[in-house]
Amino acid sequence: MADHIPDDDFELSDAQIDRYARHLVLPEIGEAGQARLLRSKVLVIGAGGLGSPLLLYLAAAGVGTLGVVDDDAVDLSNLQRQVLHDTSKVGTPKTASAAERLVEVNPEVRVVEHRGRLTRETVAETIAGYDLVADGSDNFPTRYLLNDACYLAGIPLVSAAILRFDGQLSTFKAHARPPGEPEAMPCYRCIFGDQPPDQKQSCADVGVLGALAGTMGSLQAVEVIKELLGIGESLAGSLLLYDALGATFRKIKVKADPGCALCGPQATIRDLQSVSYREDEPFCAA
Repeated sequence: MADHIPDDDFELSDAQIDRYARHLVLPEIGEAGQARLLRSKVLVIGAGGLGSPLLLYLAAAGVGTLGVVDDDAVDLSNLQRQVLHDTSKVGTPKTASAAERLVEVNPEVRVVEHRGRLTRETVAETIAGYDLVADGSDNFPTRYLLNDACYLAGIPLVSAAILRFDGQLSTFKAHARPPGEPEAMPCYRCIFGDQPPDQKQSCADVGVLGALAGTMGSLQAVEVIKELLGIGESLAGSLLLYDALGATFRKIKVKADPGCALCGPQATIRDLQSVSYREDEPFCAA
């Protein structure tokens, strides 16, 4: 967490007590936890299928600052799953559409628009100052770039992905790996290896069930809130898989790779300049 005034010194207003009443009665959250959420800063990559429910629930939960990264405009084909936007917003930049909707959900939330694509030149400055990054992109170069940048900056990353009827979710914070536990808290590279030489099939190629984005984006919001508050069991070290057609969840334990080029003991990635992310590929939010 970033440096803040102690949560115990933060007094909720009467309106806030009404708005967050269902949080306040949870012993795991209470007034101190709600105050922490109000002071938290989360950067969401992509205002698309995953980013839509994620941003809506984080705004409703009272996360004080929400950064939104997207370089696209709302398209009619988005509306089957990107519930943050509506028909009247077709042609509007997604960051602007998102900001307008989120302020309607919760006027207390500060929305910061980052209109554009993430590149190795811009990512460090973009993520700086945020307590956590949530990735909802549909693009391997973006996922690897975020994994590497967040690790190097010491910022937790909660990443989700969807395709057809399948979803996956995990939290990456290898920078916080406990001493003496070399297999704990893998990074994205530990699990998926080096970036694939070619972009795999995307939602635009093979389709995606619209409601699946709601399921995985909502789960992503839960994990973000848990990380901000330090409650429950973190998904760091686990990969959650959801099969919508089979109505099944699988939670797989995953270990850090001792040969990982980013977080292993003999790491070779010390900065972002020496890694190829193929940033010429189009950014796409699921």
